[in-house]
Amino acid sequence: MNRLPIESILPKLQETLRSGPNAVLVAAPGAGKTTRIPLALLDEPWLADRRILMLEPRRLAAKSAARYMAAKLGDKVGGTVGYRVRLDSQVSSETRIEVVTEGVLTRMLQADPALEDVGIVIFDEFHERSLHADTGLALCLQSQSLLRDDLRILVMSATLNAEPVAKLLNDAPILVSEGRSFPVETRFWSRSTEGRIEPSVVRCILSALEHDPGDLLVFLPGEGEIRRVEALLREQVSAARQAVRIAPLYGSLPQEAQDAAISPSRPDERKVVLATSIAESSLTVEGVRIVIDAGLMRVPRFSPRTGMTRLETIPVSRASADQRRGRAGRTAPGLCYRLWTEQDDRNLKEHNAPEIAEADLTPLALELAQWGVADPAELSWLDLPPSAAFSHARALLQGLGALDAKGGITEHGKAMAELGLHPRLAHMLLKAIPMRLGVLACELAALLNERDILRNEGGAGKNADMRLRVEALRKAASVERTMEPYHEGFRIDLAASKRAIAEANQWKRMLKLPQTASQGDIEACGLLLALAYPDRIGHRRPNGRYLLQNGRGAAFQDMQPLASSLYLVAAELDDQGLESRIHLAAPLELSDMEQYLSEMIEQESTVSWDSSTLAVRARKRLRIGALVLKEAPIPQPDPDAMLTALLEGILQEGLSLLTWTKAARQLQQRMCFMHSVDPAWPDASDEALLSKLDEWLGPHLYGLKNRGDLERLHLADILESWLTWEQRRELDTYAPTHMVVPSGSRIPIDYTDPAAPLLAVRLQEMFGLTETPCIGRGQVPLTLHLLSPAHRPVQVTRDLASFWSGAYFEVKKDLKGRYPKHYWPDNPLEAMPTNRTRPRG
Repeated sequence: MNRLPIESILPKLQETLRSGPNAVLVAAPGAGKTTRIPLALLDEPWLADRRILMLEPRRLAAKSAARYMAAKLGDKVGGTVGYRVRLDSQVSSETRIEVVTEGVLTRMLQADPALEDVGIVIFDEFHERSLHADTGLALCLQSQSLLRDDLRILVMSATLNAEPVAKLLNDAPILVSEGRSFPVETRFWSRSTEGRIEPSVVRCILSALEHDPGDLLVFLPGEGEIRRVEALLREQVSAARQAVRIAPLYGSLPQEAQDAAISPSRPDERKVVLATSIAESSLTVEGVRIVIDAGLMRVPRFSPRTGMTRLETIPVSRASADQRRGRAGRTAPGLCYRLWTEQDDRNLKEHNAPEIAEADLTPLALELAQWGVADPAELSWLDLPPSAAFSHARALLQGLGALDAKGGITEHGKAMAELGLHPRLAHMLLKAIPMRLGVLACELAALLNERDILRNEGGAGKNADMRLRVEALRKAASVERTMEPYHEGFRIDLAASKRAIAEANQWKRMLKLPQTASQGDIEACGLLLALAYPDRIGHRRPNGRYLLQNGRGAAFQDMQPLASSLYLVAAELDDQGLESRIHLAAPLELSDMEQYLSEMIEQESTVSWDSSTLAVRARKRLRIGALVLKEAPIPQPDPDAMLTALLEGILQEGLSLLTWTKAARQLQQRMCFMHSVDPAWPDASDEALLSKLDEWLGPHLYGLKNRGDLERLHLADILESWLTWEQRRELDTYAPTHMVVPSGSRIPIDYTDPAAPLLAVRLQEMFGLTETPCIGRGQVPLTLHLLSPAHRPVQVTRDLASFWSGAYFEVKKDLKGRYPKHYWPDNPLEAMPTNRTRPRG
C-alpha cells in the first residue's frame, strides 16, 4: 500500500483501543483514515471473530470505501469487506468489515441492542452531525454502558471539534494526524452577488481549464444548479473544441453515472465533476487537482409550527469549506478556488448546525420509542433534541397510532419502525394493505422518497397531481429511453423512475404484496396521502385557496385542474410565508374520508352567538382539525347552552341589544340614584348590569335565541324583580318618578345623572315654596331647572331660598318684558303658584 499520512498514527490508535473502549481521531482530508483504519484493526486481538462496522454519511461514500478496501485486499466486495445501504447490500458470512449508511446502524441496534457480533463501531466524518449519526452514537453508548462494556467506539473526522465528543465518550483519548497528502493553494474568485451563481461558476471553470493542470471538482448546492452549469459549460466547451468530459455527481444519479464521475479521466481528456456535498468527504474523485467551491449548500429546515420541512440554501461553514478544499490534495499538489471574498471567508461560521437541531424528529421519536426511551434526556447526546420539535413529533406519532396515550410504542408503531421509512409513509403502507391498496401505497412512498419523476420540458407551469406521477411510474417500467415524452410538455425521468420502481418493489416484497396494482386504484391516491399527511388535508375556500387541517393556508402557484377539487391532500408544500405553495397533491372525496378516516373525524356540537345574524346558532359539525366537513342545525339544543350563548351575545353586542323603553331606562336610573345614596343597593349601571347578566337577566332568557326574542322582554319588570319588596317601597318613597309642585302639577324627575337628579318646572309653578325639594331619604336636593312660560331654562339652582331672595328679581324683569300677560309678583314667597297665565281669582 502507498504510505498515507494516517500511517504514522496507526500504532498509537491500535494501542489506545487495546487499553480502552473509545477514541476520537482527527485527521486532515486526504490522510487516508476512511480506508486505512478498518484494515489496520482487522487483526487486533480484542476484535476476535467479531465484525467492524463503519458508518458513512452517504451511500456513494460507503460503496466507494468498501470497493477500495476490497481491492487493497485483492478481494471482491462482499468478501472480507462488504457494504449495506438502502436498496443495496453486498455482504456475506465471510464479511469482517461492513461499511453501512447511518440509518442501517439504528435498524441493526433495534434488532440486536448488544451488537453481539460487532467488535467496534466506527463513526466516519462525524463532523457532518447527521441525525442518524447522533442517534446511532447515543444508542451505541447506552449499549456499551448497559450491555457491552467491551464494545469499541471510534469517532473520526477531518474537521471535528474533538473535545466535546471525547467528553461524551467518557473522556476518550484524542488522536490527531497532522498534514495532508499534498499541499493545496487557496485562491479567492469573486462572483456576482446578484442573480444566479451559474455564470460565475462557468467562468471560473473555463479559466481553470485554460491555466491550471488536472481535473476539476466543482461544488454546487443542488441538482438544479448542476444541470444549469452543465448546460452552459457544454456550450462553451463545444465552441472551444476542448476534450472535456463533464460528469454530474449527486445522490440520485444511477450507479453507473456515479462510478463514471469518480473514475480517472483518459489521458486525452480533462474531467469536470459537478457535485453536491456528496463529494465533500470520504470519497476520492480520481485525478482531481482543482476544487471550485461555489460556497453554498442545501440543508433541510423543519418547522414545528407548520410540521413541514423545506430545503434552504445557506453559505458553507468553515469546516465544510476545508473539507471541500481537501479534495484537491488527495493525489498531487492542488488548487482551490473559493467563489467568495477573503472578508467573507473570515466571517464563515465554524460549523454547520447539527441536523438534530433543525430536522423533523418524527423518525427519531419512533426510534427512541422502539428502543424503550420516552425522554431523550435518558441518553447521552452532544446536543439534546429540541423539546418543541420532539413534542411535535410525539404528537404526530400518537395521531398515527404509533404511540399510546402514555407515550409507549404500540404494535402498529413497531410494525412502522420495521419498515425503515418515515413514519408517515410507513403508516400509509400498513393501513393501505387491508384496503387492498398496498401496491399503490408502495408506489406513492417510493415517489415521495425520490425526486420528481416528471420533468417540465415545455415551459408550462408545474402540474401538481400525484396521480400523473403514479401513471408515469407504471409507464416507465416498460420503456428504456432516458426521457420518455409523457403529458402536456412533461417527460418521464427514467433514471429517477427506475430507482422509485426498485424501492417500491422492495416494499412489496417485504410486505408480501402482489407486483401489479388493482385496476383503477389510482383514484385512491388522495385517500392514501391523507393517511400519511392528515394535517395537510385541505378544503377549498371560495377564493380558490385551501385551508389545511392544521389551520394553515395553501394555494397552487399556477391554475391547474386540481385547483377545482373541493378537498385534496398536499403531499409537498414549500412552507414559505403565511400561505404555502402546493407542489404535489391529489384530490380527496368526502365519502372516502367518512368511510376510511372515521377515527380522524370529530363530531362536535356548538352553541354560540352569531354576530352576523344576532342570534344563537346551535350546530352539529363533523370536522377534521380546522376543517368542517358537514354542518347541520341541532333540533333540540341544550337550554343551558343556549342561555350561555345568549348571555355571551349580549356581552359582546352590549345592552343596546335589548329594548329599553322610557320606563325601563328611568327605573335603571332611579336604581343607580339609590345605589349612590346607599351602596347596599344593587348597582344598575350599564357596566354592572353587563357583569351580572346571569343574575338579573339570565332567569328570563330561557327559550329565547335571537334579537327578536330579546326585543319582547319587559326590562322594567325584570329590573324591578331584581329588588326586594322593601327596596321597591323605598324606591317609590325616596326616588319617586314624579314630584307634585305647589301648582298641583305632577312633574317627572330626571335621574340621567344619578348624582344630581333634576326637576324641570316652570318658575310660576314654584311660587310659595321656600325650600328646595329633597329626595333620597332627604339627603339629595333636586337640581331645579326653572323654566319660562315657553319652557326655556331661565335659572338652574339647588338653593331655591337664595334664588327667591336674590336672582329672582333680575329674572322677573326679563320675563315681565317678554311675557307681560303673565303673573310676576313682587313677593314670590306669598304669591299663588299657577300653571296658567295668571292664577284664578
